[in-house]
Amino acid sequence: MTDDGAPRRTRRNVLKVGGALAASGLLAGCTGGAEDGGTQTDGGATAAETTTAAGTDAETEATGSSSSYSVSIEPVGEVEFDRPPETWVANNGSWADMGVALGVEPPKGVWMTSRYHTQYYDEIPDVSVDKSDMVSLYQDGVSKEVFYELDGDVHVIDPNFLLNRFKGWKQADIDEISENVAPFFGSSIFSTGYEWHEDYDYYTLYEAFEKLAAVFQRTDRYEAFASLHEEFQSNLSDVVPSSESDRPQVAVMWAAGDEPESFSPYLVGEGTSFKQWRDLNVRDALAETDVKDFHESRGSIDYETLLEVDPDVVLFRGQEAKTAEEFQDTVVSFMQDHDTASALTAVENGDVYRGGPLYQGPITNLVLTERAAKQLYDVEGELFDRERVASIVNGDV
Repeated sequence: MTDDGAPRRTRRNVLKVGGALAASGLLAGCTGGAEDGGTQTDGGATAAETTTAAGTDAETEATGSSSSYSVSIEPVGEVEFDRPPETWVANNGSWADMGVALGVEPPKGVWMTSRYHTQYYDEIPDVSVDKSDMVSLYQDGVSKEVFYELDGDVHVIDPNFLLNRFKGWKQADIDEISENVAPFFGSSIFSTGYEWHEDYDYYTLYEAFEKLAAVFQRTDRYEAFASLHEEFQSNLSDVVPSSESDRPQVAVMWAAGDEPESFSPYLVGEGTSFKQWRDLNVRDALAETDVKDFHESRGSIDYETLLEVDPDVVLFRGQEAKTAEEFQDTVVSFMQDHDTASALTAVENGDVYRGGPLYQGPITNLVLTERAAKQLYDVEGELFDRERVASIVNGDV
């Protein structure tokens, strides 16, 4: 610590931030109390990256160094790298999963480790993540000290998320961590429901994935995953009924605990957290009612309201820590014995399921979408090649 109490500069000059964040202009005035919950204008790597980082991923991994390069992402702007980061901090499981897909070491910290569901990797041979030493950035607030302690080479976090998630951070704090530890490089992709997100473009899952691949200089793995994803989408097209009337009406809600009585409603929209439901072309039962999205209203609904909607399928978020069997033995069993819930069509037909997490990256999206396809359309067998996923992660592209 310095004499005035401020932490000393600890980060070597490996990474530099430019553009909007350095100017502190784009992020200014973005304050508020939003909770955790487009099109791309830049093609990914900047011209500097294209010309100065022309070496292969294999060369970069073997030598641990490369020429300087830069990558641009909104709302941060252009970030310059002297070499690929070795350690990093991620906003959430979406970005953490991208890192796993790229074959890099897991992040040292994420917003909440409890919401980074690493059990999905059990589906993939030779791929696993031990998060026992991973740090939760959010611990009844987010302290700047945790960033100093983690000492990452890059923070894959949207600064606007820190500024708007709660009232503890200001632009000066973002600038301090960028200068004294490492820059921010990230964008909020899991949801587009926040007002502060209207000021900059939204990246799809694979647009964001391409950006991070450029940061770690592992674009070959990104391209392999993009190709696998295209094949997966083709497989889904054979599964999803062409007639809208043959697709189920679903209600996606957040339900905590084993015996939930009220729920936060989520309307299926943009953002990576809804990708599997968009790809499966479900009909959103709540969107056809007066029920407001949780991001908009911060409201909740109960079983009486849900019975009025009576969706074909009920999907509960907030239950991913349970196995399918545990979910059936607790939440579903409770609903079957509940006076009102038991009258729901979804309960009567056995169509109440876990609704997936808030965060998903390229690997978890494959797992979750296949799971959802089996829930909704009685799909048998596998829709993607798990061995191929493992090969890409481990560098055999």
